[in-house]
Amino acid sequence: MQITQHALSILVSGSLLLAAVPPAVAQTQARKKPVAVASATAKKKTLPSMTPVKTGKPESVPESAPSQKSPAAPNAAIAPEEILEYHAQPAGVRKLIESGLALAGQNLTYKFGSADPANGGLDCSGFIYYVLRQHGLTQVPRDSSGLYMWVRKARGFRAVISRKPDSPEMDELLPGDLLFWIGTYATDHDPPVTHTMIYLGTEKSSGAKIMIGSSDGRTYRGQRRNGVSVFDFTMPRTSIAAEQRATFIGYARIPGLRD
Repeated sequence: MQITQHALSILVSGSLLLAAVPPAVAQTQARKKPVAVASATAKKKTLPSMTPVKTGKPESVPESAPSQKSPAAPNAAIAPEEILEYHAQPAGVRKLIESGLALAGQNLTYKFGSADPANGGLDCSGFIYYVLRQHGLTQVPRDSSGLYMWVRKARGFRAVISRKPDSPEMDELLPGDLLFWIGTYATDHDPPVTHTMIYLGTEKSSGAKIMIGSSDGRTYRGQRRNGVSVFDFTMPRTSIAAEQRATFIGYARIPGLRD
């Protein structure tokens, strides 16, 4: 009987201990949960301050890098007598050469869209248009593509496929002829002729072939010029891989100039 009471006492004590443990565990868990919630809340509160505020204004776009072209040399002009073939030309051709060289001495810039020296500059076809109209050729087209079609209709065009300056295709080239290029810039014109100048002949002092007109980058005696000037007439070979190539395509008599 004493043993039974002792065992009962042990069982009651054990039950009391087991009953006391769960509340302690629950209390411990209850203490931990608010801490976890508080931590999550703290994280949520800090997130907005880390997100950039959108103002609705577009980002500024950096300006294009400045041109790396070297400064252009002064425009070049020579006397008509410095051209080897000058005196052998008809009066109309000599007068045209004289007028063009006089413009080259006025320090005119290359000015896209201009056909009047009063604007301070001329573009390539504007130079041709102005000079020829001064000589009474009133039907002169204004742009390079139009000038090309004008001489083609007059049957005065000589096509050049070769890239060599001494090609037999160049044998008929004479002072006062118009020169034509494609590919100097992108255009929607059809045909896509983009550049034109006037052939002057052979410079006595250098033996080089020269031309006159308006350009924003061609050279004379190896120096880049910008505006109305005398220029070297060259036919450089351009890489076939180039996406856009400046290509000389031929020359033509100016209708009525040699009549």
